[in-house]
Amino acid sequence: MKIVRSDDHRKHFPAGEIHAGEIVRPFECPERVDYVNAALEAAGLTDEIEATAVESELLAQVHDHGFLRFLETAWDEWTTDGHTADMIAMSLPIRRMNTHVPENIYGKLGWYSFASDTSITDGTWEAAHAGASLARSAQRAVSAGASSAFALCRPPGHHAASDFFGGYCYLNNAAIAAQGFRNDGAERVAVLDVDFHHGNGTQDIFYDRSDVFFASLHGDPLHEFPYFLGHADETGTGAGDGFNANYPLLPGTTFDRWLEALDHALVRIETFGADALVVSLGVDTFEDDPISSFKLSSDDFTTYGARLGSLGLPTVYVLEGGYAVDEIGTNAVNVLTGHLQA
Repeated sequence: MKIVRSDDHRKHFPAGEIHAGEIVRPFECPERVDYVNAALEAAGLTDEIEATAVESELLAQVHDHGFLRFLETAWDEWTTDGHTADMIAMSLPIRRMNTHVPENIYGKLGWYSFASDTSITDGTWEAAHAGASLARSAQRAVSAGASSAFALCRPPGHHAASDFFGGYCYLNNAAIAAQGFRNDGAERVAVLDVDFHHGNGTQDIFYDRSDVFFASLHGDPLHEFPYFLGHADETGTGAGDGFNANYPLLPGTTFDRWLEALDHALVRIETFGADALVVSLGVDTFEDDPISSFKLSSDDFTTYGARLGSLGLPTVYVLEGGYAVDEIGTNAVNVLTGHLQA
């Protein structure tokens, strides 16, 4: 398995996040990558490739131009306005309020955000762009003949939609990898999201398309973030009708029940006839994760990694969530080793 990583993720680390009404140290922190790197080394997964920059044209296939421009220039505009603290959206457009993009930086920040847990700092754009480049580089390696690759992306990406950020996500790394596969000749691509939280951004990007099948196993949005998307009756629209599959699961879901949903999703992927697979690898389904409620053990990640590997598809893994920091490396690498053992 090819590995692609970068230290540029360290450029993004907000001073705090709003959680349960308090300012706390962000759960999405740089040491997440350190623990994954240590676990990769311990497992002998050291076949590293160098990342190359993602093309602006590919980014524009996945994300709205105005949104990309906002992410690239937001910090400069913020500091030019005299601010030095992190950017946190405090006024968010909701029902019947989103008719014009504001010109003021406060308004633009709210327009392009959906969650006040996610701030923008001095290095956010550089880190997010580097993560997208890792996803594209991993996908390029697989398109060129590697059987699998792992992009150690931070910040994560699956909550980022075509034109908004949130949930710690700015650019949708999994969607960029999927579109990269299409650009490089794959007729059909499947994206499987195994993060505890629904991949609302990925669903948004591909919801009206039949060339990318999206499946997500996640906490029921009636109970869990991001709350407003991820129900079982969301199956796609237009040409994409039937190419979106959500598996909302209740708090306290055990591995047996989770595995039932996974096996169903894998049958759907095989029936779809995917030429390549992108896995949004969130390991916050772990039983001790501080902001999740599923009950998977570390050994369970190896088991389901083997399930994914048994598909025999060219596969790119993209790191998403996982906030039990001491165990994130073990759990993520268990999936990868399970895949290789299949």
